[in-house]
Amino acid sequence: MAALPEVDLGSPLQFVINAAAGSNDARAKREVIEAALRAGGRPGDLLFCSPADLTSVSHQAATRAIATRTAVVAVGGDGTLNTVAQAAHAAGCAMGVVPQGTFNYFARTHGIPPDPADAVRQLLRWAPAPVQVAGVNERVFLVNASLGLYPDLLEDREAYKARFGRSRWVAFVAACATLLRAQRRLRLHIEMGGTVRDIQTLTLFVGNNRLQLQQFGAEPDDTLAGTPGDGSMAALVLRPIGTLSMIGLMLHGAMGRLGEAAGVERFEFEHLVVRPTLPLGRRGVKVAFDGEVTMMRAPLDFHVLAKPLYLLKPQRDAAVRVEGAAP
Repeated sequence: MAALPEVDLGSPLQFVINAAAGSNDARAKREVIEAALRAGGRPGDLLFCSPADLTSVSHQAATRAIATRTAVVAVGGDGTLNTVAQAAHAAGCAMGVVPQGTFNYFARTHGIPPDPADAVRQLLRWAPAPVQVAGVNERVFLVNASLGLYPDLLEDREAYKARFGRSRWVAFVAACATLLRAQRRLRLHIEMGGTVRDIQTLTLFVGNNRLQLQQFGAEPDDTLAGTPGDGSMAALVLRPIGTLSMIGLMLHGAMGRLGEAAGVERFEFEHLVVRPTLPLGRRGVKVAFDGEVTMMRAPLDFHVLAKPLYLLKPQRDAAVRVEGAAP
């Protein structure tokens, strides 16, 4: 494995802040971060940007982080974290996280506090440690990626949030509405190692985060070395089912027992190639990853990436010193 990046305490941390993420306004976010930097005696650059500029600002910040031996810090929800992670992973710089999303599975998995002020204060003391990231074709993802029903669910959830506000109950109601009108079936040709299968499904969900799978009650049996997010990934396949079975599925999901629901198959893997049957003339398929939805060309290649992301996380899990820190 390549040497882990060092973080120079004299170089400003690069905070990439999605001005549209979370419930706090830009002034409140600035005050929280600047107060923590003052208390910790650390310099930092605060880079506020719109969602349209997030990708370019993230790459600029990651390039600067490499040049000045510092870290880029994502401030926002899952989509913001994903965009910054794309840039940090490509550049090979350290990355910090200040979560401001609804579920924050990635941050919670790695011991990052949900309160932004606590997260900033603590990351000033943390050092980089390698964590697993996954890929679908050319895109990195941290928590999950999917096609079929799940991308529709995410689009409906954003519409409900825009109308009713951000909360877990709003997300749950949106999920119920999506599931109850689920109709479209996917025909997928799946290649995994030496195994080839043809299946029909409402959705294929790929998880890189054990905590999320645990909360779903959908962890696969340990059939590979490591666990989802630490050596392998998990796939969930939802077979086509009727309305009554769909209601049962929602109840199982609400109780964290999705793995017990009829029509749900789950398995572990390290590399999975998916070839969907598409309408004549169409070459792309809608894919969701870490809360974002986009069109991608088939086939879809899901794999654990050999190169890790270097995440600022609690020192007990870190394997490199922070330059200038007390011994």
